Amino acid sequence: MAPVRPLSPKAQIDGASLYRRIQLMSETGPTRLAYSEEDIRGRTVVMEMMREVGLRVSVDAAGNIVGRCGGRRPLPPLAFGSHIDTVRNGGHYDGILGVMAAIECVGALQEAGHKTEHPLEVIAFSNEEGQRFGALCGSRAMVGALGAEDLAHADESGRTLGEAIRSIGGNPEKLRTAARQVGEVAAFVELHIEQGGTLEQARVPVGIVEGISGISYADVRIVGSANHSGTTAMELRKDALASAAELVLCVRRAALDKRCQVATVGQLAVSPNAMNIIPGEVLLTIEVRDLDRKKMMATVKHLQECGQGIAFRSGVQIEFSVRTPIESVPCSEVVREAIVRSCAELGFKFQTLPSGAGHDAQMMAKLAPIGMIFVPSMGGISHSPREFTSSEDCARGAQLLLESILRLDEILHELTGSVE
Repeated sequence: MAPVRPLSPKAQIDGASLYRRIQLMSETGPTRLAYSEEDIRGRTVVMEMMREVGLRVSVDAAGNIVGRCGGRRPLPPLAFGSHIDTVRNGGHYDGILGVMAAIECVGALQEAGHKTEHPLEVIAFSNEEGQRFGALCGSRAMVGALGAEDLAHADESGRTLGEAIRSIGGNPEKLRTAARQVGEVAAFVELHIEQGGTLEQARVPVGIVEGISGISYADVRIVGSANHSGTTAMELRKDALASAAELVLCVRRAALDKRCQVATVGQLAVSPNAMNIIPGEVLLTIEVRDLDRKKMMATVKHLQECGQGIAFRSGVQIEFSVRTPIESVPCSEVVREAIVRSCAELGFKFQTLPSGAGHDAQMMAKLAPIGMIFVPSMGGISHSPREFTSSEDCARGAQLLLESILRLDEILHELTGSVE
């Protein structure tokens, strides 16, 4: 690897300032569902912070908040950011760290008097979590993947997504204007908490993301025979739930045997669901995640074969319906290399790892090279009030984000658009 050097030695993240920003966001409400009053309060805070560091703030037709500052040259912008909406009863760091750190990076550059070659854009995407509507609404709109059918979708209150977008300052009638074209963004980098325990367990302060895992879902129907629980001999039973339990353990074993990254059964419905009736039918959904599509699909095939064996032994019927998979999204080699070199310059130990969760970055990959930086989540906990990342880890991630953006500014300017 070529020697590295500091690109802006005077631009330093103020950890105390970053921590205050995160705390200020937390005061807008522990639950900040997209398009809610709490979300609107949080968005107001974000826009005020952006203006304080000299960003020109706008809200696009999808409700994404974009803060922009000019560069030395008329180049596509380097974009970075995340989201501020939460799940119900969520935490203070998921998404929020990425937005607050991006704002802090711009503030550090302003303080140092450093102007980048590329313009910079800090983006706070709308509705990443998808608690009321589909997930990744803002980033999907930015890549032209949100349409009329999505806008017409209504939540439990009857409000449509189009109406919700209008409530935060978007314009659903002009949704197409939110879409960017390939080449209109130079690169996108997202700083995020890991939401797992890998980094903490390894005692490594930084994760460099290889890519965002693909997902394959299989809906499974197990049909046995409902019967009296007190009068049906054990050897004569066709217990759908007992067979389902065997299959669930096969799913767990498949992941433990490293056939795939992770595999889960998190949804299950038992019928007739009565304490004195042998279950006659079970519906469940298997979720398999991995960066490698072949491994993911081979795991699903293996589980289908497990199901056939269980059905033969137990006298039940097991039907699999495999959905179209969500494809994995690799991170750009160029962006990853910039992050690696920045870690070397800053003296940060790192580990490469996949992201099992989805992020706005996976949508932005349709437009530009992407990269992601992870910092540890204490106890591997996320989507919970107990979610916590230390102020030191937050500041370290923000400093790495800043150095990576500066390095990309130099690399992409030299490459003049040849990045894949």
